[in-house]
Amino acid sequence: MSGHPAYFERASRVTPGGVHSPVRAFRSVGGAPVFFARGEGARLIDVDGRAYIDFCMSFGPLILGHADPDVRAAAHAAVDDGWSFGACEPYSLALAEWMAGHLPWVERVRFVSSGTEAVMSALRIARAATGRDRILKFEGCYHGHADAMLVKAGSGLAGAAAASSEGITAHTLGDTLVAPLDDDAALDRVFDAFGDTIAAAIVEPLPANYGLLPQRAEWLRHLADRCRRAGALVIFDEVISGFRVGLTGMVGELGASPDLVTYGKVIGGGFPVGGYAGRADLMDRVAPLGSVYQAGTLSANPVGMRAGLATLEKAARVGVWPVLEERTAVFAAALSKGFAAVPGGPEVVRHGSLLWFRRPAPAPVRRIDALAPDQASWYARFFHAALRRGVYLPPAAFEVSFTSLAHDAATLDTAAGALIEAAREAAAP
Repeated sequence: MSGHPAYFERASRVTPGGVHSPVRAFRSVGGAPVFFARGEGARLIDVDGRAYIDFCMSFGPLILGHADPDVRAAAHAAVDDGWSFGACEPYSLALAEWMAGHLPWVERVRFVSSGTEAVMSALRIARAATGRDRILKFEGCYHGHADAMLVKAGSGLAGAAAASSEGITAHTLGDTLVAPLDDDAALDRVFDAFGDTIAAAIVEPLPANYGLLPQRAEWLRHLADRCRRAGALVIFDEVISGFRVGLTGMVGELGASPDLVTYGKVIGGGFPVGGYAGRADLMDRVAPLGSVYQAGTLSANPVGMRAGLATLEKAARVGVWPVLEERTAVFAAALSKGFAAVPGGPEVVRHGSLLWFRRPAPAPVRRIDALAPDQASWYARFFHAALRRGVYLPPAAFEVSFTSLAHDAATLDTAAGALIEAAREAAAP
C-alpha cells in the first residue's frame, strides 16, 4: 500500500498514534499515511515529490484550492504586519461586517479558533438563555469534540445516550439527548418526554461527517417547530456547509431561521478559524456584555481573519458557487455513468461541491442505520486504488470529498477516469 511508513514510525514515537487528528492515521483504510509537503491548486505534493489530485481539500476549507494567490497574498501581508496581537484590530471587524452584510440572521458574530469552540460557546449561550440543561443532538451529525457532543444513541427510549469516547461523565450523558435523523416520530417522542428541559437542538442541516446525508426540508421544519413550541433554541452547525454550499449556506437554501449558527472552515480560508453567530439578544449574553464567558488568546487571529476575508471576497467576486455547482454536477454525472458499468459499483451522492462515494442503496440514505454494512471495507479498497492512480480522497469511508475552484474541467476529467478504474479494481474479487 502507498504511504510513508518511515515518517509515520518517527511520528508515532513523539505523537499519540502518530497524528494530530485521528482520521489522518489511515486506521480506517489501512496502511501508512501519506506525508504531504505542499499544495498547489487542485493538487497535493508528497514528501517524495509525487502529485495527487486532492478531493480532501483540508476537509472543506479550501474552496478556492491550495495556495490560492489572493489568499496567499493576504496571509503574507498579515504576517508582514504582525501575526498575533492579543488586542483589538480592524481585520476581524472587516470579516464580521462582511458576514453580517451578507447574512441577515448574523446580527452578531464572535470569532474563535475552531468549530469545536464555536459549538461549545453556542451551547453555553443556549443554556444561559433558557435556564435549561439538556441539549438534543442527532445520530449521524458531528459537532466537534466537546464532551456534550461526544455522545451517541443508547438503548431504550429515544433520547437515551451513551458515550462515544472515554472520559465523558455520567452527568454529561444525562444532559445530552440523542435522536435519529429523518424520524418524525422519534423526534416527537423526545420532545413529548423531555421538551421542557431542552435548552437547544443542534443539527447539521446538511449532515456531512457520517457520509453525506441530505435531510428532508420537511423534517428540519418539524424540528424547528418542536423547538419553538418547547421554548428551545435551534442551532444550525454550518461549520462545513457554511459558505460551501452557497453564499448563504444551508440557512439560505432552506429559508430557515435558526437562533444561532456555528461556522468554520471556509471563513478562515484554511487557517484555524471558527465562529458563532446569531440573534443580537442571544449573542449579547457573551462577555464582556453578558455573563456567558468565552475567551481565547488566538481568537480572531489576524492571519486567519485576513485570509478568510480574502477567500470570501474572491468567492463572491468570481461567483464560485454556481461555477462549482456546474463543474461538480458534470463530474458526478461522469462518475455515475462510469460506476454504473462496474458490477456492484458505488453511487455518488452530491450536494453542491460536496461528494460522497458509497455502496449502492435502494433509496436515499438519510440516517446511519441505512448505511451498507460493507461500506468501510469497500471504501478501503477504493481509496488505495485511487491513491495508486494519483487521486487523494479523504482517508475514511464516511468522510465527504470536496471540489474547489482549482478543479478545472481537465483535472476533473483526469480524476473521473482514475476513480472509475479504481472502482473496477475495488469491485474485483
